[in-house]
Amino acid sequence: MSAPVLVINSGSSSIKYQLVDGETMEASTSGLIERIGQSDSVLTHRHAGGKTVREDRFADYGEGLEAMVAAFEEHGTPLADAGLIAVAHRVVHGGERFVQPVVVDDEVERAIDELSALAPLHNPANLEGIRTARKLFPRLPQVAVFDTAFHATVPERAHLYAVPAEWREEHGVRRYGFHGTSHAYVSRKAAEMLGKSPKAVNVIVAHLGNGASVTAVERGRSIDTSMGLTPLEGLVMGTRSGDIDPAIVFHMHRQTGASFADLDAALNKRSGMLALSGHVDNREIEKAAAAGDRAAQVALEIYCYRIRKYIGSYIAALGGADAIAFTAGIGENSAEVRAQALSSLVALGVDLDEAANAAGGPVISTPQSPITVMVIPTNEEGEIASQTAALLRS
Repeated sequence: MSAPVLVINSGSSSIKYQLVDGETMEASTSGLIERIGQSDSVLTHRHAGGKTVREDRFADYGEGLEAMVAAFEEHGTPLADAGLIAVAHRVVHGGERFVQPVVVDDEVERAIDELSALAPLHNPANLEGIRTARKLFPRLPQVAVFDTAFHATVPERAHLYAVPAEWREEHGVRRYGFHGTSHAYVSRKAAEMLGKSPKAVNVIVAHLGNGASVTAVERGRSIDTSMGLTPLEGLVMGTRSGDIDPAIVFHMHRQTGASFADLDAALNKRSGMLALSGHVDNREIEKAAAAGDRAAQVALEIYCYRIRKYIGSYIAALGGADAIAFTAGIGENSAEVRAQALSSLVALGVDLDEAANAAGGPVISTPQSPITVMVIPTNEEGEIASQTAALLRS
């Protein structure tokens, strides 16, 4: 590797990691530490020789990352000998302050902590990973790469909410958008597949996983995106409601006495496809729908309808699109979702090739289709490593 970067994505009870070349964006080793703080923690370490699983109790992020370091030492190249140029961290919310990657110092740590008010489910865990890694790798630059940064170019007409000025000015209420590293990478790859510069094409990216968002990318710049102040807005997701009438929150508070914390948890963790179908995993939903489960059929229809609405509106916002790119777990693997999401968009320039779609692409539209439709595997860790290497070069 010419520019090895250890990429860390710290969740509420898990740590994902990859050793990635910041020049080629290729990973040599990856792993996942799950159920941190519980008695049945698990580390799964994937390396050139295969996969190693360690079951243990990792009480906190420190023990989890120490186990990761041990896994590198036992299987493959020890991190101390890997020539690391940096440790890079995914941070979900950068607010209006962080619109580019940044080398972490104490002041940046404090700012990320303050931004936890905008992402209470994500930023605290991201910050815990940063603090732990700074202690574990004190001589290496720690770089924070923000999910929101790619959407810093979204214009006021799309990012301003029609709410009282003091909400916007004093409390940072606006659309920020998320999945930025994925949207940046995939939109650039789509342009590459078209044989053009990113600055010469308009691309709509549908990042469809347990969390899901659609972004309109105009000549390499995000101009609108479906997620908002938080990752709750937009598409129906695995456990998130997506777009709803905001008054539902106050209605349910009055009707049930539920606290706003309870309602927040309900909309983020007990809604979406789980609430509609009883399942979170799209594979289970599609299987149930095919077996005649009416709830699963309706859930799938709602899920795809919301995607279709956003794609259609973004074709209009862009004044026409050159490409639509599906990515992430569901976007890359579900021909059914792609077909349903694109149905009835023929009039807007989408002509789906059913055989190519069933085969998974990479191009799933007909040669005659005015808009090229693609399936592009995302590479968020590669994008994070690439942005980190570029920052350190500059």
